[in-house]
Amino acid sequence: MTVPFATSARSSVGLEWELMLADGESGDLVPRAPEVIDVLEAATAHERYTITGELLTNTVEVTSGVGDTVAAATDDIADAIAAVRTVTNPMNVELLCAGSHPFAQWYEQSVTDKSRYHKLIERTQWWGRNMMIWGIHVHVGVEDVDKVFPIINALAIYLPHLQALSASSPFWAGDRTGYASNRSLVFQQLPTAGLPWPLHGWSEFESYMDDMIHTGVMVDATEVRWDIRPAPRWGTIEVRACDGMSTLPELAAVASLVQVLVEHFSRELDEGRELPWIQPWFVRENKWRAARYGLDARIIVDRDGTQRPVREHLRETMARIQGIAVDLKCAREFAGLETILTQGASYARQTMVADAADGDLREVVQHLIREFRAGPTLREHLAALGH
Repeated sequence: MTVPFATSARSSVGLEWELMLADGESGDLVPRAPEVIDVLEAATAHERYTITGELLTNTVEVTSGVGDTVAAATDDIADAIAAVRTVTNPMNVELLCAGSHPFAQWYEQSVTDKSRYHKLIERTQWWGRNMMIWGIHVHVGVEDVDKVFPIINALAIYLPHLQALSASSPFWAGDRTGYASNRSLVFQQLPTAGLPWPLHGWSEFESYMDDMIHTGVMVDATEVRWDIRPAPRWGTIEVRACDGMSTLPELAAVASLVQVLVEHFSRELDEGRELPWIQPWFVRENKWRAARYGLDARIIVDRDGTQRPVREHLRETMARIQGIAVDLKCAREFAGLETILTQGASYARQTMVADAADGDLREVVQHLIREFRAGPTLREHLAALGH
């Protein structure tokens, strides 16, 4: 079958951010998304951003327009959040984001009343009902369809870096999991999710889609839920591996890394160079290590099996490609990666708050709410707990 790949501006950026709705006092999730969206639908119809529902009624997703820069896309996201707050503030509903909610239970949540979601739950049953997960999606425009899979295969080397930077799901249904990103391992249980197949060109992707549609696995390319996937409708590569970022600056930092990496690999292809890749079994192992250990993971970085601390390898990569960040006008956002490396990703901050609160996960939720509002720092939150 033929799968058209839309025309898009090279290295343009689009962002999607899934946000939880929580009761301001208890911190538990609330099923208010349909109300929020109904109120905002007409008021935001002509904005660059969009505000939509997701699988569960406790979630709204804010999506940017197509940005020339990461800053433009994050400005759209900030505007969308401001619009959502005009509705949620009077409800005493708070916004927050992480890969998982620290203590909410799946059986207390409601599924959004859309046929595609009911179909998903009917097919996937217990695993589908357990998809209490929140993430970010970063789209980067690619001007040549022949570049798509070489870039995806090269990006797979950096999946553990992106996963470690964004890891924010150390708790699940009230339990401490021992993982930095429990979400990443839960999400891959869906039948079309997980790591991308190592395809070599667009024709192989078309053959894959033909097989999947012919056998009733999926209807179209939107049901491909890989950690990195082509988005034919938009003409982009979409990175979906990341947990939900807890703050807007962190979202911008990770988005800038994705944009810069895609542009770097695109330039390498322009120069006639072969892009790097590693064996699929190394990619799989790296995903598990990043999920388990986050920024403390030791990862496999080449086909020879060389292993490096992810922090160290990321800093070396940043130094090598930071000139491209300047070219793409995202140097400020790119510098935010160092802040995450120095201060710790969200999973580490959440576990520190839990430890300081003697395991009270309600305090972790309040910490996430405050972070999302860009209020007290972690240090101030710990001080409020008497530590």
